[in-house]
Amino acid sequence: MPIQRRRVLASTAGGLAAGLAGCVAGDDDGAGSDDAGGSDGANSPAIVGEELTLTTTTSTYDTGLLDELNAAFEERYGVAVLTVSEGTGAALEHARNGDSDVVMVHARDLEDEFMEDGYGVNRRDLMFNDFVIVGESDDPADIAGADDTEAALSALAETESTFVSRGDNSGTHTKERDLWEQAGLTVEEFGEWYVDGGGGMGEILSQTNLQGGYTLADRATFLDMRSELDLEIHVEGPVEDGPEELVNPYGLVAVNPAVHDHVAYDLAMAYIGFLTSPEGQAIIDEYTSNGERLFFADALSEDPNFQQYVPEEWGGSHRD
Repeated sequence: MPIQRRRVLASTAGGLAAGLAGCVAGDDDGAGSDDAGGSDGANSPAIVGEELTLTTTTSTYDTGLLDELNAAFEERYGVAVLTVSEGTGAALEHARNGDSDVVMVHARDLEDEFMEDGYGVNRRDLMFNDFVIVGESDDPADIAGADDTEAALSALAETESTFVSRGDNSGTHTKERDLWEQAGLTVEEFGEWYVDGGGGMGEILSQTNLQGGYTLADRATFLDMRSELDLEIHVEGPVEDGPEELVNPYGLVAVNPAVHDHVAYDLAMAYIGFLTSPEGQAIIDEYTSNGERLFFADALSEDPNFQQYVPEEWGGSHRD
């Protein structure tokens, strides 16, 4: 699995608001300290030398967005971010085992299960893009321009056109399985035309490009790799006025310190706070690849969605 490790920074840029995550402390007498990692008085962070472990989906890593977000966070806080990139299911499983401090994923059902089981707390909406169905340019299933996802998938099944699945319990794989089910189709009954690729999004796009056929991809990874691929978008998501069911929201969840008391909870909350702040959201909105915007910030709103904090099916403020 790809791992990104950065060195602990020797200094930090600017002061830090203690209310952001409760993990910044000034000196007792309000004076500066030589070992605070870039002393600027009582506002200097007192967490230099710590490391935050983030488990996240491959799309945020492969597109390079995390390079931008983590560099800004590390500069502000004077800490290192260790990023483990894999499918959403595996990212959450590492968090369940206490092997990460915070997760950034994109499968709300799996996130809800993670929270319902007590492993995750303080979930926040972060950003969104959408899913698209991409495939070879000759489009043997004739689905190009379809505005009905169910009809497009039914055409793929009827023509038995090669379809390469992530097959890895990732957020994209979870969405794909949901879409087949909504179309009234059962994956377990598919023939050899349905291929279990079992890899990250970049790998699956490359595999589809090599052998032909179709796949479901997040728009960001496809746009980032488009110059390397002989594939086209045949079914658009809502970013380009396609079906709303292809929306692809990302969330941040801190690992519950009551379950795993060794996790860097204060630092996880600082990370969540930074990425959902105006500065973090601006980095997301301004990030492009090959001239294309890949993600759309979704954390700040004059009318906040308070359902983001708890599993969607919870109707009240207290757990049954």
